[in-house]
Amino acid sequence: MEKQGEISARNIAEFSEQGVTLVRGAISCDWIELLRKGIATNIETPTERGRVWDRDDAGRVTFYDSQAWRSIPEYRDFVLNSPMAEIAGRVMNVSKVNFFFDAVFVRSPGAQFRTPFHQDEPFWSVEGFETSSCWMPLVSVERKSALEFVAGSHRWDVKYEQQNFGALTGDDRDQVSYANSEAEPFPDIEGHRDDYDIISWDMEPGDVAIFNARMIHGGSGNLAADRDLRVFNTQWLGDDVRVRFREEGMDPDHTDVMTAAGLSDGDVIGTDLYPELWRR
Repeated sequence: MEKQGEISARNIAEFSEQGVTLVRGAISCDWIELLRKGIATNIETPTERGRVWDRDDAGRVTFYDSQAWRSIPEYRDFVLNSPMAEIAGRVMNVSKVNFFFDAVFVRSPGAQFRTPFHQDEPFWSVEGFETSSCWMPLVSVERKSALEFVAGSHRWDVKYEQQNFGALTGDDRDQVSYANSEAEPFPDIEGHRDDYDIISWDMEPGDVAIFNARMIHGGSGNLAADRDLRVFNTQWLGDDVRVRFREEGMDPDHTDVMTAAGLSDGDVIGTDLYPELWRR
């Protein structure tokens, strides 16, 4: 029988085959409490990358921030010292793991804003198949309000036009354009849900959904009036990942900080900005 929080052969197989796996009880309550404290600080003092993605007529908001681990001690402690790096490395079944960046999502109680279906890696300033995003709610979340994943989509050998989040949020920092590219139109998952195998779960604090960054995913809205949603998400890079500066744009765009750190297009990821935190 699998132990709570233990990485099993099933987790590794699910991640490889369907692109996502759920590890229940992966992170202890002490780490969860630390991150809750960090998020409270983050909301009060966002970084220059912080933004409100959506604000409805009732004043309910969807808040996003990223790359805050270097300024918020609680985030930094979690990134460097929690078991998350090893969990990601073992689930990806790679020989080493580098940290990429953190992302925070906070939705007010009752918020209905849903993140459109998309893939992560086509937005990133890196390229590679051996990647993972670790979606970790710090509060209980119902399945209807959790992130959803299209099973097997990480292995679809198609380059898709991605959602231009700038048009959605009205923020110029989110602009990514696929005009004149060879990418195909993004499939209408939401309009044809019955045509796809869509996975999600009820989750508790400490549970982590780990998914390949080429996985089509979206959602995490539709909250009940008495429920908010606070998520600390971390991105991890495996053996085959290389720096990639994309002409269509990147979000978040790491070009400047990567270049300043001496990284060029095609380089193996590294430096203190993207530390190697686990090796098999």
